[in-house]
Amino acid sequence: MSDLNSIDALEAEIAAAVSVAPDLAALEELRVSALGKKGRVSLLMRGLGQMSATERQQMGPRLNGLKSSLSDAIASRKQALEYAELEQRLANETLDMTRPVRLGPLDTGRVHPVSQVMEELAAIFADMGFSVAEGPDIEDDHHNFEALNIPASHPARQMMDTFYLPPRDDGTTMVLRTHTSPVQIRTMLAQKPPIRIIAPGRTYRSDSDQTHTPMFHQVEGLVIDTETHMGHLKGCLEEFCKAFFEIDAIKMRFRPSHFPFTEPSAEVDIGCARVGNEMRIGEGDDWLEILGCGMVHPQVLRNVGYDPDEVQGFAFGIGIDRLAMLKYGMPDLRAFFDGDLRWMKHYGFRCLDVPTLAGGLSP
Repeated sequence: MSDLNSIDALEAEIAAAVSVAPDLAALEELRVSALGKKGRVSLLMRGLGQMSATERQQMGPRLNGLKSSLSDAIASRKQALEYAELEQRLANETLDMTRPVRLGPLDTGRVHPVSQVMEELAAIFADMGFSVAEGPDIEDDHHNFEALNIPASHPARQMMDTFYLPPRDDGTTMVLRTHTSPVQIRTMLAQKPPIRIIAPGRTYRSDSDQTHTPMFHQVEGLVIDTETHMGHLKGCLEEFCKAFFEIDAIKMRFRPSHFPFTEPSAEVDIGCARVGNEMRIGEGDDWLEILGCGMVHPQVLRNVGYDPDEVQGFAFGIGIDRLAMLKYGMPDLRAFFDGDLRWMKHYGFRCLDVPTLAGGLSP
C-alpha cells in the first residue's frame, strides 16, 4: 500500500501545482515534468515491466488512472488560462470606430499614366483583333535600320540622334532601339501572314526638352494580309481615336509624308479646339498631329521574305507619352520620369481602375 500511497501523494502534488499554474508556459513545464518522455509519471509507467504479475495487476490500472487524471487536469487548466488570456486581450485591444480608416497599398498606390495608357491601347486594339508583340530594347543595326529600308546615309542613323553601343567582338553594331518597328520585323520573320499586332514599348533617341526625352514610349501597329488597303488603315485609326479619347465623332486629315518603311506615307491630324490652357479633342477648327502611318513598303516585305505581289498591309506609330499628355492634361513630358510622388498622386491611377471598353477606359 505504500506504493499506492506514494502515487496518491504524487497525484495530489502535481494536481495542486497545475491548478495554480500562472500561465501557459508554466503549465507546459509542469506537463513535460510529469507526462513527458522523462517525466515522473512516465518513469513510473516504465517500471511496470520489472514488477511481478500480481504487482502489475494492482499498479497498472492505478498508473493509467494517474496519467489520465493529470492529463484532464492539465487540459482543463490550459482552457481556463487561454480563456483568461483572451478576456485580457479583448479588454485591452479596443477598436475606436470613430477613427478614420487607414488606407492600404491598393488605395494609396498609383499606376503610372504611361502604364495606364498602354492598358487602354491594348484594350482598344484587342477589340479590333490585334495581339500584343514585344521585342528587345537593344537591337542590331539590321533589325533597327536595314530591314526597315533605312539606308546608311539616313539622318536617323547619326550619332546625334541614336544611342550606339560599343561594337561586339564579331563587329556587330548594337543600338538602343529608336522605335518599336524592329518588333514588326521580328514578327514577320517568325510567322506568315495574316498578321495583326501592336508593339508597345520603350524607345530611345538623343533628345531632351519639354516634349522630348531620351527614353520615351511608342506603340506601333502592323497589319499584313492579301486584301488590306489604305481605307482599312483610315478606318482603324479613326475607330482608335474615337475609343481612346472617348468621343462619338472626330475630324481627321491625312497629310502626305515620307517614311523609309512605308509607301505611301501619311501623317495624321485630328480636329481640336484650344480654349485657354485646355485642349478639346473632337471639336473646333484647329488641328493637332498625333501619329504617322502608311502602307508597308514593298522592299520591307521583301526583306522579311514576303512577296509584295501577294501580300500587303499597313503600319502606324504613335507616341504613348504624347497620348497621355493630350488625354490627361500633363504639360511637361519630363515630369513623367522624375519619380515625384506628388505628381504620381495627382496624375496616377488606382491599381484597380482596369480600363475596358465596356466599363470605360478612363476611371
